[in-house]
Amino acid sequence: MLFDVRTGKSIITMYTLESLLARHPAFALLEESEQASLCSIANTKHYRKGESIVEQGDNWPYLFLIGDGKINATKMSIEGRNLIVTGLESGDVFWGLAFFLDDMPMPVSLEAVSASHIYLWERSEILPFLLKHGQLTWELSRLMVRRMAQASEIIETLAFQPVAGRLARFLVELSPDDNEPIARSLTLDEMAARVGSTREVVCRFLQRFANNGLIDITRTEFVINNPEALKALAQQSKGG
Repeated sequence: MLFDVRTGKSIITMYTLESLLARHPAFALLEESEQASLCSIANTKHYRKGESIVEQGDNWPYLFLIGDGKINATKMSIEGRNLIVTGLESGDVFWGLAFFLDDMPMPVSLEAVSASHIYLWERSEILPFLLKHGQLTWELSRLMVRRMAQASEIIETLAFQPVAGRLARFLVELSPDDNEPIARSLTLDEMAARVGSTREVVCRFLQRFANNGLIDITRTEFVINNPEALKALAQQSKGG
């Protein structure tokens, strides 16, 4: 049973650890008895919105599975600029580098975007399962490769696409339909972290998009007026 950290009242989770393991592409390969053993050694952690899970640079030899909520992985540059590398939701698996290599620091910080709970395993607790089940390890390795590919795409975008293109791409990805308004649920600082820039630069380009008729900006939403032009801008590379 989980409890609301603000009221102390019990709440019902959407997914139990048993159900998460049973439908996960890697852990579902285990026998039910082994899944039950994993459940018995899992540590359940609860986090409030905005609470830090681990800081960039920490040594953190854990693997975890998200039960409920949303978590952002954020990297800070030398200049103190934040970049949201990826977002994690219910059913996603993540790990610290020290889970695989001793004394390897976390390359990102993890923070709860909303009230969240995770199921956590320390390396020594779950390692016997990984060593015993090659197919489980293989599927987790495939997951790691996909994450690396996503990170590579982000780095390539930051290196070769100017801020205007990154912001245009972000707006396009936010809109499920070209004609659907985009709710202004993110602050300028959060948008800047998504595109690897600053709030001042993001604000300036949003206003430029509006002046050029690409979008309309209201207090509550963005409206895309020219989706084709915005998509074309999103495809532009540096110097293109």
